[in-house]
Amino acid sequence: MAHPIRSLGFAAAVGLALAVAALPRTGHTAAQSPAATNPFFQPSSLPFQAPPFDRIRDSDFQPAIEEGMKRQITETQKIANNPAPPTFENTIVAMEKSGRMLDRVMNVFNALTSANIDDTLQKVQEYEAPRLAAHQDAIYLNPKLFARVEAVYAQRNRLSARPEARQLVEVYDQQFVLAGAKLPDAEKARLKAINEQISTLETAFERKILAANKAGALVVDDQASLAGLTPGALAAAAHDAESHGLKGKWLIPLQNTTQQPALASLENRAVREELFEHSWNRAEKGDANDTRDTIATLAQLRAEKARLLGFPNYAAYRLQDQMAKTPAAVEQFLNALVPATRRQAQAEAAELQGLVRRDGKSFTLRPWDWEYYANQLRNEKYRLDENEVKSYFVLDNVLKDGLFYTAHQLYGITFKERKDLPVYQPDVHVFEVFDQNGSPLGLMYFDYFKRDNKEGGAWTDEFVGQSKLLGTKPVVYNVANFTGPAPGQPALISFDDVTTMFHEFGHALHGLFADEVYPTLSGMNVARDFVEFPSQFDEHWALYPQVLRHYALNYKTGKPMPAALVAKIKAAAKFNQGYAFAELLAAAELDMQWHTLPASAPKQDPDKFESAALGATHMDLSDVPPRYRSSYFLHIWSEGYASGYYAYLWSEMLDDDAYSWFLRHGGLTRANGQRFRDLILSRGHTEDYGKMFRAFYGRNPEIGPMLENRGLEPSKP
Repeated sequence: MAHPIRSLGFAAAVGLALAVAALPRTGHTAAQSPAATNPFFQPSSLPFQAPPFDRIRDSDFQPAIEEGMKRQITETQKIANNPAPPTFENTIVAMEKSGRMLDRVMNVFNALTSANIDDTLQKVQEYEAPRLAAHQDAIYLNPKLFARVEAVYAQRNRLSARPEARQLVEVYDQQFVLAGAKLPDAEKARLKAINEQISTLETAFERKILAANKAGALVVDDQASLAGLTPGALAAAAHDAESHGLKGKWLIPLQNTTQQPALASLENRAVREELFEHSWNRAEKGDANDTRDTIATLAQLRAEKARLLGFPNYAAYRLQDQMAKTPAAVEQFLNALVPATRRQAQAEAAELQGLVRRDGKSFTLRPWDWEYYANQLRNEKYRLDENEVKSYFVLDNVLKDGLFYTAHQLYGITFKERKDLPVYQPDVHVFEVFDQNGSPLGLMYFDYFKRDNKEGGAWTDEFVGQSKLLGTKPVVYNVANFTGPAPGQPALISFDDVTTMFHEFGHALHGLFADEVYPTLSGMNVARDFVEFPSQFDEHWALYPQVLRHYALNYKTGKPMPAALVAKIKAAAKFNQGYAFAELLAAAELDMQWHTLPASAPKQDPDKFESAALGATHMDLSDVPPRYRSSYFLHIWSEGYASGYYAYLWSEMLDDDAYSWFLRHGGLTRANGQRFRDLILSRGHTEDYGKMFRAFYGRNPEIGPMLENRGLEPSKP
């Protein structure tokens, strides 16, 4: 998963100075100038303007956020009040240059509140969220500034010789209109209030989920009840329990998905059910971490916002700048996948139920049983021992001999570890990236292991974005939640974890290869249903023969993975795909159902709504719950994927099409990699996504390669 690129870009405020000045000051005395002590007040002097984590303190963030907003106020008021006629340079380019300090602090702040949050940062986040929302509103709802943007937009044909500049003007105008710039004053005021409420609720949701995940961990008193877990997993569970003051017990933390990894191994059905219930009901316990009222209110506010802006629902509003463009296009795409997915999932369920009966059991298959019996069937069919598979995947080898090797073969780039640059956690590693000609390309940070104060899942974002206008090169980071090894043990990971590493690395390449003039159009600043294309495309190389034999080495013997085991992994890759695809498809349908609610709809009961929504889309499979239940669907309630979770599937269509092109043209070659870099990875949002894809693929995207790759038959008429 990629988090959104959450830098604010620019904002203007008329009258916001009073609100900002009213914020409490922290971390500085009257005798000590913030500018002299706060590392965010000036650009970092480190290579590539990397964050000086050795100097950054929690107390620096709030003063820097406040000062960053003040500076943007000054910068953008100057643009709005410029007596000279509006031009591309004095309006659009000037706004691109504004807000540098706020970007600097927010890029680091967003990284830490996702990957290394503490009580202080959480309080700052909750306090500043509505003020930052108001700050963004101030720019887009400033009539003088919008008048200048519209004037430049009216003259955009003069920029026909500069296509990136013209694209930037069109993006700005669309952003202003979608933000409510054309609304009457009374409706602007209501929109501002809605945006502040939404921001506050999204932050509250994020806080509740982090707490619910932590509180939902399963604590076990008796090791025997954990039969089926490997010695390494048991040791990690004991270590986690001891670190929580529970010595002599075992703790299984929750990851932010419905299914939990341990469900595939636990032999005790009662313990499996207990772990599943901990996951399924983590945010529905009627306590301080219950999110149901929060999400029901968010859905209402988003629908009202869409109505104010002239759209029938929030999805219609959000999809305006996506590749799909309309809810109808998304629903048509998703609905085309449902029949084949249901058939396959139901066939898989019947096969697993037969396995239950063969074992002499009479119970009906339930969600907490699926992965356990699927794992048995997988082993029976393919004789895949997950522990044997893991023995070939040492994290460091996957990184250096897998990801780095593939990138070198395709794009000619190289990596060198930088131990001289400060990090925010001891287990974070930094590498400098060099282009094919040896010139510096950027920096990459890797933060792979699970922590209690880290959000679930995996993501990629930037500390510094690429821009020729600003003279900056990319500083990107990958974050994941792999279970750390017990002390003294190697970091062995599953093939799913390997795939996650390739996925997030694909996002990083999208950022590293950015080659744009303007920051708004650069790198990963693209539509939701396009941003996952490079990352999911990169997953394909994990099993590519030349790549796999380069990194899949046994941690004890150093020998490469045997051909027979490789064949089993490849054969098993299409196993259980009805289930895997169905849980994703159900989540995507759930997201769209929430966000196609009209403003006239009453406040929903989340549990009843969820049940009805899954039924309406024919994704109400009793054995296959959505990958994320509404009450812990972090993507759509807090991370910017509202009306956009379908993007993973849409992008999968694009990536499977692209990979099929590679296979037809020689596979892993420098020529193919360069073409993909030139036409996709380096283009950012400099042109229409459909046009960009067609330039590479030769025609519109098609669903066939995706269904084939998943092992699903196309829908029958």
